[in-house]
Amino acid sequence: MKTKQLRDRLLQLFPQDQVFTDELSRLVKGTDAGLYRLIPKAVVRVDSEEEVIRLLGFCRTENLPVTFKAAGTSLSGQTISDSILMEAGSGFEFSTITDEGRTATFGCGLTGAAANRVLMRYRRKLGPKPASINSAKIGGIIANNASGSSYGIQHNSYNTIRSMRIIFADGSLLDTADNESCRTFIASHPQLIAEIEQLHNDAVSHEAIRKKIASKFEIKNTCGYGVNSLIDFNDPIQIIQHLMIGSEGTLGFVSQATFKTVRDAPMKATAMIYFPNLREVSNTIIPLRSCQVSAAELMDRNALRAVEDQEGMPGELKSLPEGAAALLIDTSADDEETLLSQMAEIEEKLAHIKTLTPIRFTTDKHLYNLYWNVRNGLFTSAAATRPPRTASIIEDVAFRAESLGDALTDVRELLVRSGYGNAVMWGHLLDGNVHFTVFPDINTPEEVEKYAVFMEELCELVAVKHNGSLKAEHGTGRNMAPFVEKEWGGEIHDLMRRIKKTFDPANILNPGVLINDDREIFIKNLKRIPEAHPIIDKCIECGFCEVNCPSKNLTLTPRQRIVAYRHLAEPEASATKKSKPIQKQVKDISYPLEETCATDGLCGLACPVRIDTGKLVKELRWQQNGRLANRMADIIAANMAGTTSLLRGLMPIPHYIGKSVGYGIMESVTKGLYRLGDGAFPLWTRHTPSGSKRITQNIFPAGAPDAPVAVYFPSCITRAMGGPSFGYQEAEDIPQKMLSILRKAGYTVIIPEEKNRLCCGMAFSSKGFRKQAQKKENELNEALLKASRDGELPVICDMSPCLLHMRETLDKRLRLYDQVEFIHDFLLDRLQFTRQPVSVAIHTTCSSTKMHLEEKLHRVASRCAQKVTLPENIDCCGWAGDRGFFYPELNNSALAPLRDSIRDATEGYSNSRTCEIGLSINSGIAYKSIVYLVDKATT
Repeated sequence: MKTKQLRDRLLQLFPQDQVFTDELSRLVKGTDAGLYRLIPKAVVRVDSEEEVIRLLGFCRTENLPVTFKAAGTSLSGQTISDSILMEAGSGFEFSTITDEGRTATFGCGLTGAAANRVLMRYRRKLGPKPASINSAKIGGIIANNASGSSYGIQHNSYNTIRSMRIIFADGSLLDTADNESCRTFIASHPQLIAEIEQLHNDAVSHEAIRKKIASKFEIKNTCGYGVNSLIDFNDPIQIIQHLMIGSEGTLGFVSQATFKTVRDAPMKATAMIYFPNLREVSNTIIPLRSCQVSAAELMDRNALRAVEDQEGMPGELKSLPEGAAALLIDTSADDEETLLSQMAEIEEKLAHIKTLTPIRFTTDKHLYNLYWNVRNGLFTSAAATRPPRTASIIEDVAFRAESLGDALTDVRELLVRSGYGNAVMWGHLLDGNVHFTVFPDINTPEEVEKYAVFMEELCELVAVKHNGSLKAEHGTGRNMAPFVEKEWGGEIHDLMRRIKKTFDPANILNPGVLINDDREIFIKNLKRIPEAHPIIDKCIECGFCEVNCPSKNLTLTPRQRIVAYRHLAEPEASATKKSKPIQKQVKDISYPLEETCATDGLCGLACPVRIDTGKLVKELRWQQNGRLANRMADIIAANMAGTTSLLRGLMPIPHYIGKSVGYGIMESVTKGLYRLGDGAFPLWTRHTPSGSKRITQNIFPAGAPDAPVAVYFPSCITRAMGGPSFGYQEAEDIPQKMLSILRKAGYTVIIPEEKNRLCCGMAFSSKGFRKQAQKKENELNEALLKASRDGELPVICDMSPCLLHMRETLDKRLRLYDQVEFIHDFLLDRLQFTRQPVSVAIHTTCSSTKMHLEEKLHRVASRCAQKVTLPENIDCCGWAGDRGFFYPELNNSALAPLRDSIRDATEGYSNSRTCEIGLSINSGIAYKSIVYLVDKATT
């Protein structure tokens, strides 16, 4: 079926905004974290079970295979397709908590981190804890039987699932928690039920098969289907439910699942223990399994070497001998006495094992985080230093406790012999589960062949020599499908084939995954990884960045922008575009690629290799800026005082008119102008600020001669448009409120003499005007050094994005504080607070997140208001400086959940005047600067 015909057929079934058949969307949405690339014929986003059933019916009729995709963080090629790709949409992002958090039901589209945030108030959490939990969604966690650093055998999806709703290939729906649904399903599917019962009988009646299955699942195993369900259960419904776990979308679609949750004890302790070699650290696995251990993370010498030079790492890492290894042990309890007892037991059980340093636990929060930073930075550092054009492949094996030492030694020898001696090895010791990285250049046939030989030898070593698991927690996918039979043998592999045939006789659900007769499928359809741009070349396309992105539901995510740019940078792509320069190709897709990127940098915080895709976008904007645009930027930069003065005079006018004719009429007129100008005119709403008053003084003295002194830099935004808007009860602007607070606290305030022409340069930088940005940065730097006496006095800025930019670009002698940080660090003890009888919502801006101000904002707000709400699942607001005026759809998309998340809050507060505009528009309450709340609550 041709693309246009396919699109027309799908549009008869789904709304236009849920069907994607254009070249760009199919490329970027068809990408996952694995090393394979397939381009789907169409991508369909579904938001309900009814839509899933509808799409499956279409695929059955047209005999078109369909692949399910949640977050696309899978590493083994599970969520790619050259047919129909089905994305789980926001309709599946829901949760229901029962039994005081002991059980919880989640939609398949909710991330693991979001689920844990809901459970946090009950001191509970999900059992599975994959490294991708911030991005991975419930559907993917189930489909891959993900586990992670928690003791996976006990707390994976298989062992914590209580019920699920499943949609099968024939469109039927089964709710395993509903007895009537189960009876109906059994009655309507007699052949399937009979085959499930026969599979169960064949597995349990054949002693050798039953023993092998039981033995293989004593350790982590996600290689092939979860055939342990055939011997663990008699009830066909329970067998079906547990077969779905780890089935990678090949048996059906799980729309929601109910889990038994795990206690998240509040008191935690950790110990970093160093061993002379991998064998010694492997000897700890059996004694540790008899202790109360939350996690036991293994790190080899290469792993420790990868992070030892990073800032904040423990100094002892550099002194460790060659071949050494480390173990990070974590234990937790509900009270101090129990925690101390657990620590003592662990030390006692490990006393006979040789270590390089004594075992010492710590409950110190700083040390605790420091040790976990070592562990969490391993993959980051290793992947960031890999050679250009190479893929980053994480293999994932598991061994029995008694053979772990020998097995790890053999794996390390194989890596060295195969030319991957720089591989970093780490893992979850309690499960005998070890990960390691290899970095093949999959752009060349020679390197692909080298990788293929390595995989053949690895599978022989793991599955045959040491009877281990070829895939412990990353799933089979295409990567390990050819080797499933090697691990399980012909008889059990035949059981797996029968399982697939039973559930999906037409083979339309994710074919080629998990069961595949092509012995070379693991080296086919490999991604090409060109050298596209130094900013993004280290990207491994894992998708961890996507969850924080404000444009993720509007245009592209950071991963998708990188995939698109890499495609344009490939010579083959350029040839198909008649050799257009890449700048021209970028311009052709500028709206999704560049114009709707907020450049907030949150993607860099989530990225394992710290890629800030916003920096690439700024680079593209710099390349696209023409002579006229640069001239206009020069004029504004040189005339900042006039620009702010003009805006100060213009901003109140629409409010005067709005109050006269009605805000509704005024907004209708301004929306019409915005549409007529096609983005040339900014969109004005009732929440757009009015102008600020001109600041005429440079010094505001306190009454006492020995009063503390601070420098206050009102940003150009608050000098021009820091005034109130619709919903404000106060008439004062932000600078007036800031000065009021400082005056109450007894401070003498200095404002830089040339304040009216000053700007931090961020507005120019975000648009790619580098020269103009540097000019304003230099001017501000000189003025603040003079006002602060070369950094002696603290400097306060009233816009968190501006303050962050100042910290990144100005003289390090300057002591720069955001308004929230200064109030928290200097004023809480100098002001008398009276909690106001209000419920308020607060918003942590992107810049505040980067500066780690979340807790300080919450503490300040909590001193002022009786109830403080931090809306869940709200990250960047998407206003992005002035982008919200010209691309309001970005702001609306980013804040779509906000109105339902503010709960009973009647007021909102943040620390960026522009962000507060979009927050007000999308919440239904007026958001203001936090200084308004502090001023109201203090004397």
